[in-house]
Parts: sequence; C-alpha cells; structure tokens
Amino acid sequence: MNKPNPNKNFFRSTLFYLVAFFALAGLFQLFAGNGVTGSGSTKELTSSEFMTQLDQGKIKSFEIQKADGIYLINGEFANGKVKKQESEDFISMFNGSKALNRFSAKVLDNDNTVKEITELAKAKEVKFQSEGRSNLMDILMSLPLLLLMIPATMMMFSMFQGGGPGGGKNVLNFGKSKTKDVSKQKVKVRFTDVAGAEEEKQELVEVVEFLKDPKRFTKLGARIPAGVLLEGPPGTGKTLLAKAVAGEAGVPFYSISGSEFVEMFVGVGASRVRDLFENAKKNAPAIIFIDEIDAVGRQRGTGMGGGHDEREQTLNQLLVEMDGFEGNEGVIVIAATNRSDVLDPALLRPGRFDRQILVGNPDVKGREAVLAVHARNKKISPLIDLKTIAQQTPGFSGADLENLLNEAALVAARQNHTEIMPDDLDEAHDRVIAGPAKKDRERSEKQLRTVAYHEAGHTVIGMVLNDARIVHKVTIVPRGRAGGYAIMLPKEDQFIVTKEELYQQVVGLLGGRVAEEIVFNSQSTGASNDFEQATRIVRSMITEYGMSDKLGTIQFEGNHKVFIGRDYGQSPAYSDQIAYEIDLEVRRMMKEAHDEAHRIITEHRQQLNVIAEKLLEVETLDKAQIKALFETGQMPEKAEHDQEPLEQPDDFQEAKEKAQQSEDQVHSDHDQTASFESEQAESKVRQALEDGKPVISQEDGQDRV
Repeated sequence: MNKPNPNKNFFRSTLFYLVAFFALAGLFQLFAGNGVTGSGSTKELTSSEFMTQLDQGKIKSFEIQKADGIYLINGEFANGKVKKQESEDFISMFNGSKALNRFSAKVLDNDNTVKEITELAKAKEVKFQSEGRSNLMDILMSLPLLLLMIPATMMMFSMFQGGGPGGGKNVLNFGKSKTKDVSKQKVKVRFTDVAGAEEEKQELVEVVEFLKDPKRFTKLGARIPAGVLLEGPPGTGKTLLAKAVAGEAGVPFYSISGSEFVEMFVGVGASRVRDLFENAKKNAPAIIFIDEIDAVGRQRGTGMGGGHDEREQTLNQLLVEMDGFEGNEGVIVIAATNRSDVLDPALLRPGRFDRQILVGNPDVKGREAVLAVHARNKKISPLIDLKTIAQQTPGFSGADLENLLNEAALVAARQNHTEIMPDDLDEAHDRVIAGPAKKDRERSEKQLRTVAYHEAGHTVIGMVLNDARIVHKVTIVPRGRAGGYAIMLPKEDQFIVTKEELYQQVVGLLGGRVAEEIVFNSQSTGASNDFEQATRIVRSMITEYGMSDKLGTIQFEGNHKVFIGRDYGQSPAYSDQIAYEIDLEVRRMMKEAHDEAHRIITEHRQQLNVIAEKLLEVETLDKAQIKALFETGQMPEKAEHDQEPLEQPDDFQEAKEKAQQSEDQVHSDHDQTASFESEQAESKVRQALEDGKPVISQEDGQDRV
C-alpha cells in the first residue's frame, strides 16, 4: 500500500497558501510600503515635529514629493539613534532594527510652508531634493511583487470555492445539488445482497427491466412509474433496495438526502432540484435516490411560523420536475421515508410517485435470509443455529439483525474466541435488548430475592397462559435500568392480535407485582415499567381497537404519530363524559387482569418457589430449563439437534420468475372465473331452450330476445 507524500499534501493544503500569501504581503509592504528602500525602520512624524527636528540639526537629508494636495517628506536622521517606539509595526519586527534611522512626514500643500522648509534646510546645511522619485517609479518597483501576488490570490480563491460540480463551498455553487454520482464507482449491490424483502424486489423488477430496455415498454405505449416510494420502519433496507436496483440496471445513480436541498438562502433548494434533474436527464436513463424525503416533502400549509417557506419552494420545484410541463423521460425517482403520513398529497399522486412499496420488518423466513447474508463474512460456530435465532428475534429489522451478529463478533473477540460461540450470540442478544450486564452491582439478599420472585411471577404466568407468547428466557442479572427481566416471545409472527392475546399480555405484565404481594406482602418500584406497558395496552384496546363491551366499537384515539402544524392543538374527538368512562374502563380491565394474575400465582405457588430459588442459584434460565423446572422441578439435560438449511435471498432472475408466476396465477384465476361464468350462461340457455322460454340477454343496457 502506497503511503501518501506528506510534502505533496502540505503544498496543496490551506496552511501552505496562507503562509505564502502573508509572506508575499510582507515583502510587498517591505519594498513598496515605505516608498523607499533601505535598511532600518521608518518613524512617522507630524509636520511640527519635522520642523523641530530640522531646526535642531537632527535631519541628515530628505526629499519632498507632491501627491494629492499634500507634500510627502521622506528622509534620514543625522545619527540614526532615535529611540525606538513601544509599538512596532510589522516591518520593524521583520527587520529586527534596534534604532529608527528613517522618517516620513506629511505637510499641507502651502507655498509658504515649503519655502520655510527649504530656507531652514539651507541654513542647517541639510541635503534635500524638492522633487524625488515619482509615484510611477514606485509602482514600477512594486510591479514584480504584484505579479507574484495575483496568481497566489487566484489559487487561494479557487481552493476555497471547493472545485468540482455540485460540491462547491463557494457562494457561487450554492445552487448546485450535492448529489453523489456513483455510476463511475459501479454500484456493487445486487438483489442477492438484499434479504428479507423478496416481494419488494419483485415489485422493482419492472423498474430494472425498463432501465435496461426502455424501448420494450415505450413501443407498447406503456409509461413506467415516474417514482417509487419506499416506506417503512427504520433499518428495513430501503436504501439498500434502491442501490440494488441501480446495481442490477447498471445506470447512473444519483444519491442525495432530503435535508441537503434546503439552506438558509431563499431559492437555493429549488435551484438544487433543477440542477439535480438536469444532470440526471443528461445521463438518462438514470436513477435519482432521495433519502429521507419527508425532510423536504412534508405537507404544505402546515407551517406554524407564517411567512415565506423555503421548504415549500423546494417541494414545488420537485413536484414540477417529477411531472411538470416538460416531462421527465428516462429518469426514475426512488425515495425513502419512514413518515409517509406527513408527505404532501400532491407528491403521492399518480404521475409522480406512482408506486408505493411498504418495506416492513422481515418475517421469520426473511430473518433467516438476512442472518445468512450478514453471516457470510463472519466465523460462526457450527453449534449456532441461525434458524433458531431467527425465531427468537420477532420484530427485528435487517439493521437490528446485522447489529446482533456484529455485537456477537465483538463479544467473541473480547473473550479471545476463534469463532462466534452460542454463548457469545446469547450475550449479544441480551445486550441488544436490555443493554450490557452490570454483574458488579452490589445488591442485598432481600433485593435479590425480591427480583427473583418478581421475574418468577412473570415466568409462571407465561407458562400457564402460553397460547400467544412463550417464555424464552428469565434472568436476575441487572442490565441497563432493569434489575432483571423475562423475555416473552410469540409462537409465530403476528400480523393481527386478538383481544384474548392482548389480555394475556396484560396479565403477564402484572405477574411480577402480584408475586411480590403474595410472597412478601409488600410492593416495590420494580413493577413501574410493567404498569406502563400494561396501561398502554389496555388503553389501546379501549380507545383504538374497540375491544370494550361498554364503550363499543368506536375509535376515540388514533394510532398515528402527531404531525406538528397539522395536529398541534387539536382537542380530543370525545367529550369529558367519554373520557371519564374510558378511565373507568381502563381501571376495570386492569383490576380484572390483576385478579387473574393473583389466581394463577396462588395455584402455582410451588412452581413459583422452584423457579425463584433456581434463579438465585444460577441467575439465568433458558426456555428448556424453565419448562423442565415448571413441569418436573428438575433441571433438564442438554439436547442436541440438527440444523436445517437456511433461507437464501432471491437474485434478480429468481425475483423476476416469481413475479411472472404471480402474474400467471392472477390470469389463471381470471380465466377460471370467466370459464365458470360462461358455462353457467350456456347452462341457462340450454335450460331455457328445453323449457321453450325465450332467451333474454342484455347488451348496451337494453334487453334483447
């Protein structure tokens, strides 16, 4: 690997140009600033001081020059030993002179004054020259230094304006878009690098096909979607999908963030939008990727400050460029956001973002594929079953899974392991969920027993009410702000949740407090987070999901995020009486859940004691150990199991084939329906002919025989 040349870097650096500039400025002042050349320093004298020095015989020689209505006098002292002033100018320090042997003075343009100076100089026998060197001569002498300073100044100006299209820091380049054209770098991301989004890739196959061969679509009169909006939670791979489309299509890819459009100067954002689309059209077909488009595409008319809104100007220009008078042929805009609810409706209409693709968190098969992709460059022990890890991580996004494996690699390196072991992955899973362990935290025996029985209470209820969720792990090792925790995971990926399942979650959350009340006849602050989650679930059941028999199937509160400017200051859509009834219903359901938890803990007190005592002994229990302790009261033996093959992400060809199969299935279903309807019609005709009845058909809205 070649090391950079430090000298070369220095001569191209800002410091070098600054040093060179000030050095040239110093030389210019040295040779041109004093008006004369010579050794020593120059002392500024007033006209009266000059006359006094001349009368006392302290002046050796001087010369008088006329310029701009005054006389400039430059001369030399007789002995060169005039005391140096406290404040020195730049040239004094530069020369290092210990005495001031030259002077300069200014005298008003008055014939009597000049005559008096001349007579006094003759009387004191001081050499003088009434007309010295002309201003033209001074300019000619300083001309070489000026010629040296001009290119140095131009080089500094060029350096500070940043250079390069679109990336300048100069004010002249504010209107240029700060896009990164990565076509020259060749995007290396392909569909095989995007896992857990197989249906989303099938939706983007048409975009790739159009970019590869636009004539195939245009000759049929088809119009490819002008824009594709990728929406979904953070970390689900929206940006990676856009890169994969560019990589598969092999076209220029312009990437920019929504926040980079808007500056403090009015009109800059709109100018950057125009510049961005101009560059893309020159290289069409091309892809423009706008990340976090909600920064610039928020709904108009929601500003709270009033006045001119630069962001709205930028949005208006973006709307025009995507589907305006001139059109936008050959350029496809792909945007990503996790707040599609705040986007302007004009941005989402057909002709702009025609296709909106939801990129959600992957299901269990998708998580398997994501783990397989991120495990390619990691040394993982054969004892680790990634399929099991996928089942234990519901709700994890692609970024979460990548972070999980990375944390496992860091833990393994910290333990000096040659490969990632199951214990390393288990520790990484706990760190991602609850934070790093704090095993050195000192706790009394009473606190340990309280935490153990609290977590055992969650565990017992989880084992009894296991229709929806299964106890995966329980520990009393403190992590983050929690003194201990129990991990409850659903049996399978849940897209809808029933009222009974939500109620069981609430009962399980209250199991810790109930266990404390039964065993110690006391209450602690350790259940505060449990109450927070339980209350939120119950309130959502009543106000959002219509799961209250008393209040009925009415949604009193929405589940959308507040959009400041649109939703700010809006009062609840229900009366004070309804609010009071909601509070009563929340209290009733919480009390019923508390009573149910009390009943379960009382009936399974023996299992509660067994699990709590074992937690005090080993601190952490996994799913198999919890099940064995609950059923038999004994710890289980370790069981080995074979691994099944993992799911792998589809490449472009596989995604294309699956998309075609889906289309064929739709056409097949349509043909079967049409065939069935035709057979039904023919059967009716035959039956009518057999019965001797006229056959009536309807065409153009009229009955015909």
